[in-house]
Amino acid sequence: MVATNPRLMVEPAGAMSVAVKEFHPGIARAWDRWLQSRAGATPFHSTAWMRALEKSFGYESRSLYVERNGEITGVLPLFLVSNWIVGRCLMSTPFADYGGSCVQDEDSADALIERAKEIATYEKVDFLELRHRRCKPHPGFLGKDLYVGFACDLERDPEAGLKKLPRDTRYMIRKAEKAGLELRSGVDEQLSLFYELFATSWRRFGTPVFSRKWLETLADEFRDNIDLKLAYHQGKAVVGVLALPWGDTLFPHYAGAAGDAGPLAANNFIYWELMKDAARKGMRRFDFGRSKRGTGAYQFKSSWNMQVNTLR
Repeated sequence: MVATNPRLMVEPAGAMSVAVKEFHPGIARAWDRWLQSRAGATPFHSTAWMRALEKSFGYESRSLYVERNGEITGVLPLFLVSNWIVGRCLMSTPFADYGGSCVQDEDSADALIERAKEIATYEKVDFLELRHRRCKPHPGFLGKDLYVGFACDLERDPEAGLKKLPRDTRYMIRKAEKAGLELRSGVDEQLSLFYELFATSWRRFGTPVFSRKWLETLADEFRDNIDLKLAYHQGKAVVGVLALPWGDTLFPHYAGAAGDAGPLAANNFIYWELMKDAARKGMRRFDFGRSKRGTGAYQFKSSWNMQVNTLR
């Protein structure tokens, strides 16, 4: 949800049973530990994502957390962003599918949003954007329905999972398997190759490309909690996906493909392999992230029989 005129939205703070505080490095461990126990938390709420943003782009953190009786009851990663693409804004969270507050109760959610609105007014931003997956309406915010989130439950039995997929998707997976694609895992030895695929894909669609530093910083910050898989055809890397495991859910966040990936059905192959691997490791959910309605990514994700959630 997006607030377009934050100066008009500040409300007097009433008596609350919670206290909103600014994020500081000393709270990082407690912040992440609290997130691990919360439904709805994502890797984009974590301090690893926050540090990566600061190191790679120099964005200034305005992140907040809320306490009740000395215990964390909610967090809000929040960054001041100023550039020619978006203007001057407060965002939760840049370059993430999801963001906004992660809380255990409505009082905590309301307190964090009110403080974010106050910061937006003080910083004189053009807008305040909170990328909630689910959130009740708040005065002064405009809900958008341009983006849709896709997710599914994982099956431990690959055959049962395959049967849940539409016929056309199963056909494409079998086509890729017959083409002899080979899957390899590993970050350090494959990150350069993946970046080339990633940059090629973004340029193909006319999208400005991140520097490799961003992916390197993510790999460094998430360390052992990051998964990079590439599919090869006759020794050549044709498609790759960088995914972030979080709790019982796998978030495949960045992908890249060579021009010949389509005829090989390589995209279908790698996402199916990611699902099987996540299920083998005991994960229960696969979050395909958000896509804009009417795009190629939206159409591709729609072919996997996913649960669809309009993001506002």
